[in-house]
Amino acid sequence: MRYGLIGTGYWAAEIHAQALAEADDVEFVGVWGRDRAKADAVVEARDVRAYDDPDELFADVEAVSFAVPPDVQADLAVRAARAGCHLLLEKPVALSTAAAGEIVDAAARTGVASVVFLTSRFVPGIQRWLEDTAAESGWLGGQATVLAALDTPGNPFGNSPWRREHGALWDVGPHMLSLLLPVLGPVEDVRAARGPGDTVHLALRHAEGASSQLTLSLTMPEPATGQRVVFYGEGGWRELPTGLAFDATQALGEAIRALQDAADTGQAHACDVRFGTRIVEILEAAQRDLG
Repeated sequence: MRYGLIGTGYWAAEIHAQALAEADDVEFVGVWGRDRAKADAVVEARDVRAYDDPDELFADVEAVSFAVPPDVQADLAVRAARAGCHLLLEKPVALSTAAAGEIVDAAARTGVASVVFLTSRFVPGIQRWLEDTAAESGWLGGQATVLAALDTPGNPFGNSPWRREHGALWDVGPHMLSLLLPVLGPVEDVRAARGPGDTVHLALRHAEGASSQLTLSLTMPEPATGQRVVFYGEGGWRELPTGLAFDATQALGEAIRALQDAADTGQAHACDVRFGTRIVEILEAAQRDLG
């Protein structure tokens, strides 16, 4: 499958480009970015082309890997889908349900496959734990916490304007929701409250009766950083183990294979753009509740 890459930042250059270069049954064709000089730097070490026009790139490939801010991704993903390209999207897929819905509609009209790279969902150890947990019945609720420090020296995401503007809700919120929803089911009610910095607290009621709570932050002091995911119910407590092997490039390689399988079989992946849109709906509801 011939792939193009949209994006030239750290995540595009260090993770997406490397994963595409290493993936089996993938021909990495070229890169487009809003900064041509950065696009030239991404392709310099690889035998691929820097494009001046994203639509020209879409015409030359069968699939597109996106690593750009969500508001930029949403418009370009619609154009790529209309050009018949399968979509490997980043989270969140957009910054509004309306914009995400346009990607869903474009993909449905052309029949292209889609996968949203919700990183944990493509780490084999985490995915096995999640499948085992979802297979059990009687879950009454869950808790997910991510406390991060965007200002840590050397953080490659520290200068990300969209993360600075939209905060932890939109950045790490999708990752936690991608773990809660497969176990507890769809969400029918959302409440949100602010904490210090960009910290937000969410309380969710799930359609099947369970509830869950999330605490999300990118502005914690470094000693307070950490992550936890746990479910509780009739069988007791089940916590996501710490120390599971994790490599972002390898996880993206799994997502690339998942997209190719979806394209080959016509079977939608669990993390397709429709799932990504359901996450955006929850985030948008939380944003409204925050005012």
